[in-house]
Amino acid sequence: VSKRSQFLLVMSCASLTIAISMGTRHGMGLFLEPVTSALGVDRETFSLTVAWQNLIHALPVFGILADLLGFRRIALLGGVVYGAGLWLASHSETALGLYTNLGGVVGIGIGLSGMIVVMGAVGQVAPPERRSTAFGLVTVAFSIGMFIMAPLLQYLINVYGWSGALQASGGLVLIISLLALGLPGNSSKTEKSTERETESELTLIKTINGAMNHSGYLLLNVGFFVCGFHVAFIGTHLPSFLQAEGISISTASWALAMIGLFNMFGSMIFGRMGDSLSKKNLLSLLYTLRAVVIAGFLAIPLNEITAIAFGAAIGFLWLATVPLTSGIVAQVFGTRYLSTLWAIVFFSHQLGAFLGVWLGGRVYDETGSYTPVWLASIALGLLAGIIHLPIREQPWKPSALEPQTSGSD
Repeated sequence: VSKRSQFLLVMSCASLTIAISMGTRHGMGLFLEPVTSALGVDRETFSLTVAWQNLIHALPVFGILADLLGFRRIALLGGVVYGAGLWLASHSETALGLYTNLGGVVGIGIGLSGMIVVMGAVGQVAPPERRSTAFGLVTVAFSIGMFIMAPLLQYLINVYGWSGALQASGGLVLIISLLALGLPGNSSKTEKSTERETESELTLIKTINGAMNHSGYLLLNVGFFVCGFHVAFIGTHLPSFLQAEGISISTASWALAMIGLFNMFGSMIFGRMGDSLSKKNLLSLLYTLRAVVIAGFLAIPLNEITAIAFGAAIGFLWLATVPLTSGIVAQVFGTRYLSTLWAIVFFSHQLGAFLGVWLGGRVYDETGSYTPVWLASIALGLLAGIIHLPIREQPWKPSALEPQTSGSD
């Protein structure tokens, strides 16, 4: 198989995988109302389930497993675990069942078939001069999955109920295991890496230490934490917030779909701008605009049109942070250990996601309102807008290290 054919095959399978895997995860908020009503559990329980799921699927261990065992095996296993988790979740009758199945098992399934594994697979076969474009296309596929899966899941819930909808979704995600056959096996890379394991490990540790002592890298972690808080809180609680305000559930699902649709444009436009303009300044602008959009949403009268308009506006700013944040990490620290450094930043994002989802449910159960969390989202957006400004974008130079002549690997 020619390199070009392999690249196209991996891109196609990776894009479809991310669309199904992350698109289904994006629609979890649609289950909040029916599941809490049917099982008689509070919103905090469901929120904690999704928060737990968000945290599990971002564990850096999934990247390590993919590097050791190959992307094909890991994604194949991921489809099966994801499907089994959704099927088990459809039979949950208690809070513990939700935590275990929808939180734990589904979280592991998403981790084995989600962003970390798919981006790694694409990065391995993409030509260096096209790698950024390839990552951009995978992000667009993620958006298409969000756009399609939100209305589809809502349709399944309407027709089959929440339990039947989870079972149908479980069947759908099994397709991931078939798509996994088109991903690289990765055995040759493992053989190569074992030859210089000690040297690589030492350099990796030095790079991580350098990153942990680099103020810009730490500020990026804080900024991406805020991104996770916003994305997870809105993605999970927006449908319930809109319903509580008298907006129909079909409009709520279309608001989620608009997030997915406009995310495509935002990711492509900000990603392209990041090639010619300062990425940290663009990130500062992005987070500030998020605060402005959320404040506007709370200030203007809520109706079907403003609900869908909010989905479009916040969607444009949704994952546009990803190419810019990963771009700064690559620009400052190079690409050799980008996966490891990106996994740490991504985990910080998911810690924010955990807090956003859980706090949304907790505050609503305590106060009967989402307003305190919306206000916190505005404050965090403004904070993130400020903290990106002092980031240094110049390449990091390891001090007191031997000259790295092999830096062109």
